[in-house]
Formats: sequence, C-alpha cells, structure tokens
Amino acid sequence: MPHDNLNVRTLRELYQQLGLPIDYLEEESGFTIHYLEETFRDLPFRSEPFRPNYFSFLLIKNAFGHYTIDDQRFEVTSDTVYFTNPGNYRVFEWEKLEHTCLITFGEGFLKEYVHDDVYRDFSFLLSEVVSPRVLTTLQFQQIEELYRLIHKEYKGHSLYKNKIIGALVIALLLKIKEYFFQDYDPIYEGNRSSQIVKNFKLNIEKHFRDLISGRTNIQLRVQDYADLQALHVNYLSSVISNKTGKTISSWIADKTTTEAKVMLQKEDLNIKEIAARLGFLETSHFSNYFKKQTSISPAEYRKQYFGKQS
Repeated sequence: MPHDNLNVRTLRELYQQLGLPIDYLEEESGFTIHYLEETFRDLPFRSEPFRPNYFSFLLIKNAFGHYTIDDQRFEVTSDTVYFTNPGNYRVFEWEKLEHTCLITFGEGFLKEYVHDDVYRDFSFLLSEVVSPRVLTTLQFQQIEELYRLIHKEYKGHSLYKNKIIGALVIALLLKIKEYFFQDYDPIYEGNRSSQIVKNFKLNIEKHFRDLISGRTNIQLRVQDYADLQALHVNYLSSVISNKTGKTISSWIADKTTTEAKVMLQKEDLNIKEIAARLGFLETSHFSNYFKKQTSISPAEYRKQYFGKQS
C-alpha cells in the first residue's frame, strides 16, 4: 500500500481531512463515540488510506462494508464487532449503514480512566490484526446496551463523565473478552513482523510497569529492546517503523509522556518522585523532557488538570 496517505493522530483529524462533519466529536479526553449512519449519509463511501493513532471498536448492528488493514481485506456485516489498534494503514468502505456505533480512544484515556495496567487484563488490545467477530443476537443486545449507555454519558455533562465512561468501557471490554478472547495470547497471533511488534509492545509495557513500581530505575534504550528479542537494532527499528508508523524512540517518548501525565494526576506524588520513577536522574531533565513533548511544564500540566477538576 502506498505510504503517501493520510497520517492522522485523531478521529477528528481524519474526518476533517475527509470532509466529514466533526462538531459532535469531543477531543479533550481522547475518547469519542458516535453512530456512523449520522456521519456517512452519502453511500457508498470509500476512505483514503490512513494511519490513525487510536484504538477503535466498530459495533455493527446493521450494516455492510469492507475494511482493509495493511494488505488484509475483511468483510464487515451485521451483528459483528471489529477492533483495531493504533499504527497500521487502513481503508474503510461502506455500502450500507443503518445502525453502526464507532468508539475510539487513546492510550492516555485507557490509563487514566480504565486501568493503569490495562493490557494485563485485556491483552487483545495489543493485537495487530483481528478479524471481525460475529455475535449471537443475544450477545449483541448486551453489547448494545453498554454502548448506548456510553453514548448517553458522552452526550451528557456529568461531573464524573469520563470516570463513568471509563467504568462502562471496562464492562464493554470484559464482555468482548468473555465472548472472544478468554484464551487470547497476542504472542501467537500473526506473522513474524506482527509478533515482533507485539513483543515490543509487551516489553515496553512491562518495562514501564517495572519503572513505576520501583523494580528498576534505569530507562531502556532502543538497543535494549532489540536485545530483549535477540534482534539487530536496525532490523527491530525497521519492523517497528514500517508496521506502526512510529520509531522506537517515538514509542518510548509517547509512553513516557502518557505515564507522566497519569502520575501527575495523583496529588500524593511530587514531581521529583515522578521523575525518579520514570528513570530521570534529575528533576530538571524530566521537566525539560515533558515540556518538549507537551509544550507545558509538569507543574503547569498539574495546575491545568486540577483546575478542570474543581
């Protein structure tokens, strides 16, 4: 697939570039939910190839179309659930849309409102390519009850809106795990490149858990991640860049920033402690790093966050 296509960071950016309405898509929390039939009124519709940075669940009660991810093309029909994670190139085509719900979220939302070790319980979120999964009518009804509740909260103005949505997303993930992924192990799915990517994602997740829990205080380098898989660093770098659209350094930077934000939202941790937990020897180095990634200092981020909570 050609690589001169849409590189988008959010669903809002994608719809904007495709000339679709975006007014109903909130951006701040990193979470969106909407019904596709309200957006795609002129069918058939075929998107340009794009590479998103978000997780997505497509919950299809009554629709027909196709989804292409890298070089694999899937048919999506009624009573199906389709999941994708960030990174791969994809194209979607819709021929019929009567009732289809799309949920998207970033890792930051998962860490803040679902669980800070979410991949332990929901390892299928690391999967590279998952075929659409067909539900029974009763199973889909249970899924539908959940996403309707999530949509209602998303449209509302509760003081605890994102926390309520996070709790409902846990219920949704548990139902999807119950129906499809009870024995799922991401290591054994996909081709060699997919396995390398999944191992890398598991390794970076485990390493940051070790950092934050104090089991280690040394940040892993790109070479270390290659050593963990007994691969040449150039080969690992090439696979990760080609499959995900992000360099290993970008993965590490994004992960560091996400974990820093989660810890900055905890009032009992001071910035010096957070810097140490993330492997920074000097608090000033951490502050400069965070500001480079986010354009604001850790103290400013914390002030903004707690300002919104009050």
